[in-house]
Amino acid sequence: MKRIKIADVLSNPKVGDSILVKGWVRSFRANRFVALNDGSTIKNIQAVVDFENLDEALLKRITTGSAVGITGVLVESQGGGQAVEIEVSNIEIIGDANPEEIQKTVMQPKRHSMEFLREQAHLRFRTNTFGAVFRIRHAVSYAIHKYFNDAGYYYLHTPIITGSDAEGAGEMFRVSTLDPATPPLTEDGQVDYSQDFFGKAVNLTVSGQLEAELGALALGQVYTFGPTFRAENSNTSRHLAEFWMIEPEVAFNDLKDNMDLTEDFLKFIVNYILTNCADDLQFLNDRDVKEQQSKPQNERNELTLIERLEFVRDNDFKRLTYTEAIEVLQRSKPYKKKKFKYEVAWGVDLHSEHERYLVEKEFKCPVILSDYPAEIKAFYMRQNDDDKTVAAMDVLFPGIGEIVGGSQREERLGVLKKKCADFDIEEEELDWYLDTRRFGTVPHAGFGLGFERMVMFVTGMSNIRDVIPFPRTPQNAEF
Repeated sequence: MKRIKIADVLSNPKVGDSILVKGWVRSFRANRFVALNDGSTIKNIQAVVDFENLDEALLKRITTGSAVGITGVLVESQGGGQAVEIEVSNIEIIGDANPEEIQKTVMQPKRHSMEFLREQAHLRFRTNTFGAVFRIRHAVSYAIHKYFNDAGYYYLHTPIITGSDAEGAGEMFRVSTLDPATPPLTEDGQVDYSQDFFGKAVNLTVSGQLEAELGALALGQVYTFGPTFRAENSNTSRHLAEFWMIEPEVAFNDLKDNMDLTEDFLKFIVNYILTNCADDLQFLNDRDVKEQQSKPQNERNELTLIERLEFVRDNDFKRLTYTEAIEVLQRSKPYKKKKFKYEVAWGVDLHSEHERYLVEKEFKCPVILSDYPAEIKAFYMRQNDDDKTVAAMDVLFPGIGEIVGGSQREERLGVLKKKCADFDIEEEELDWYLDTRRFGTVPHAGFGLGFERMVMFVTGMSNIRDVIPFPRTPQNAEF
């Protein structure tokens, strides 16, 4: 008999059919009721065992965590909590699970701390919370590819190993085949990377944007979706050393076009999750409600998880300049009462508390801020006519603050060369990038969405380490 996934059984139950399901035992009550889950849905299927017809040795092997195959007839449930259940005719033990060992793991049927779950990241997939998170992570990934494919974008694989620092932050992981104990040295005592594999110093990429621009200036519209790396020694709930980025680039787009694209794209993702992940989303919504109730009143989210998603999908994004946002913040009650922790002044980058105030209190909708001071943004962003600001934008969401950063790119060769000098970037290092401004340059724009940050938003998880299968953070590279 061919195995049927539990999600398919429950979505289209055919009472009276003989079926075979396989999965892992979540619970075994009264030597009669087996709750089975195979990962295809957050819901378990109940199998009713006539224990008198079971071999006692087999019965003892049906424990939490064991893998079994169950054959039986699908019938209407006699109890509450499920519409159908399986009357078992045969059970096959596929993989045993020692009950004593289970008690030491996250599969023990009780509530565990997030820290304990991270310590056993190889097993946390088995829990309801992380099963829901990673099914939704898949759905977000699919929605991203679907959006761009349907809109005629080309998926561009940009290099993971690079000789450039797109962000200019310098926090990059070095890639080398040289012997770390006795590397070759130059005459002045520096490591001689000319003898390395690539003949120069190279790193893991922090962004595929610069290479994506090259693709866009030939193919019209492209997007990247790949791993990126940042050697930032930060242990906050919002930072990872290895993470994934989505970066579209579009030729002939200006800043307004970029805002329009970003808003449409984000709404599409959110609507896809609301439409296609109802069971997992409801579970995480209920979890979020309980978590908020345990927080002090002033730290709670005003909206539930599902309400936050609907808030993004159903509202037009408010657009205003950075300068206008500073004026709004300086007129606000928290500013006048000195309740903001961080400074609010023109020329200073905004913090999460300021961004969330604008979204959740002032405008009560997602916000797109634009035209930031040039000094706090990257060299490649287009200089505005005022010579003080650049055509940059950030998208702000409830509960999380900034979720997307983007800009119109500087397409004018002379201006871009001057900005390289202002940022102490050697032209020779980016000659390939400057070439695109020498041969048929055009206005173009793009943005970057941190994939894990988006997954955090749609799942309600408060720590970025809980939305990636195996988090890479300072002093942590397990599994």
